[in-house]
Amino acid sequence: MTQHNKIQLFEEKKVRAIWDDEAEKWYFSIVDVVAVLTESPNPQTYWRVLKKRLKDEGNETVTNCNALKMHAPDGKMRKTDVADTEQLFRLIQSIPSSKAEPFKQWMAQVAAQRLDQLQDPELSIEQAMMDYKRLGYSDAWINQRLKSIEIRKDLTDEWKRRGLQEGVQFATLTDIIYSTWSGMTAKEYKQFKGLKKENLRDNMTNRELVLNMLAELSTKDISESQNPETFGEHMDVARQGGEIARHARMELEAKTGKPVVTSLNAKQALKLKENQGDNPQKQLENPDSND
Repeated sequence: MTQHNKIQLFEEKKVRAIWDDEAEKWYFSIVDVVAVLTESPNPQTYWRVLKKRLKDEGNETVTNCNALKMHAPDGKMRKTDVADTEQLFRLIQSIPSSKAEPFKQWMAQVAAQRLDQLQDPELSIEQAMMDYKRLGYSDAWINQRLKSIEIRKDLTDEWKRRGLQEGVQFATLTDIIYSTWSGMTAKEYKQFKGLKKENLRDNMTNRELVLNMLAELSTKDISESQNPETFGEHMDVARQGGEIARHARMELEAKTGKPVVTSLNAKQALKLKENQGDNPQKQLENPDSND
């Protein structure tokens, strides 16, 4: 099962969810749903008691619930009870709440939106734009970020077409691209920006995004031209793609006298711009505006 973890929002409250590509359905964290419906100070205990009662009653819905790994509050991936939309509809009937009906409507909407996005990729782009806007990113940065997603997908599609495997091989080639143009692997780059579980590209400035896009676009084009067969040849292609971006970075730094790779992350940009009462993420557009 190919899974995609995502945070959904119901009345500004987080509900962890996983999308299953094969089954084409959402699985929602039951504890998060209980927290939304009951506003209990301890939803884990509420669910544990309810779960036992329903099991004692022979409720098949509880028996069929799965446990999947989701991001816990401490940032680690931990197993938590989940239910699909149909199972949740049944469970909600056992939870007295004035929010039951609005929540059911919200779940149905979330499911419908995802299916619509699968049929029309433009809807996925629109949803991504809304998500970034809600987090405070500027329009210019969002446009750059969406373009970087497109270019990254083109590269990974090229790797898949040539028989490379997601996971270790993709990560190895990505690290070569990063380290060649920026001087750091993905892990080192994240540490430099003070990141842990956060997405590295979501914390890049416009300049960093542009150069990383150049590196990945170059890698894809060179791969299509050279037709690498062995993994060693793919590694060489990744270095060539990264080298093109490295030369661009060095030339830009020589002309401006300022480093392209910066330790600034989105959280820091948010704090800086909040203090100045301006667009919180515009700092990622122009990291030198406070120099």
